[in-house]
Amino acid sequence: MNLFFKPRPAIPDVTHIDIDGARVAITVKVSARARSYRLSLPPGRPPLLTLPAHGRWREAEAFLERQRHWLAARIKRTPQAAPFADGGTVPLRGVPHRIVATGQVRGRVQVGEADDATILVPGAPEHQARRLTDWLREQALHDLQRRTAFHAARLGVSVKVVRLRDQRSRWGSCSSTGTITYNWRLILAPPFVLDYVAAHEVAHMVEMNHSPAFWATVKRTLPEYEKGRAWLKAHGATLMAAGGGS
Repeated sequence: MNLFFKPRPAIPDVTHIDIDGARVAITVKVSARARSYRLSLPPGRPPLLTLPAHGRWREAEAFLERQRHWLAARIKRTPQAAPFADGGTVPLRGVPHRIVATGQVRGRVQVGEADDATILVPGAPEHQARRLTDWLREQALHDLQRRTAFHAARLGVSVKVVRLRDQRSRWGSCSSTGTITYNWRLILAPPFVLDYVAAHEVAHMVEMNHSPAFWATVKRTLPEYEKGRAWLKAHGATLMAAGGGS
């Protein structure tokens, strides 16, 4: 038996670091594709520390400590998750609406009067966030199916299925089989933003890449696509944080 042998420290799933007096949880992941240690801040999720397959936990801890100031600065600039709760605000098609709990056990979520930018949410308090999210998903699917069909007709392609997902880093994806998946939070953005993402994904049915030919295809069906693209670059992180805790 080698008394001098010390096993490598196990790599945990979660570690913690103190940032300005607050204990911050860091998700830990080992990736076969990673070539070095990497720290990232995914939208709406805890910080992520990625280790290469050959990584050592002591080296990872030292790397994390060196990144402390970078992480502190990024956390301060990152939009905080905004839960859907009574009295809070949620954008609907780009227009801020106040969330109002109706106090009724039954009923459907609905928009208030035309001159009153509110969304009325029934149900018990513990279920209101889920009910509002489900309703927003319904609205998103309706709008995205309509705009997807519009751009598919313009480009002469056939989309088989339109689906929604609760993604935290992507706005949409298109498979070679004709399935397009969207992030339901697009219903929170102005309509021209949702329209841009729909045009973008449908264009992938023609060009499965981001070549000049692809962008020419997007422009063919949506000449002013740059407006939606620029909006997402400027406000996408804030939009991704919406509905946190719901």
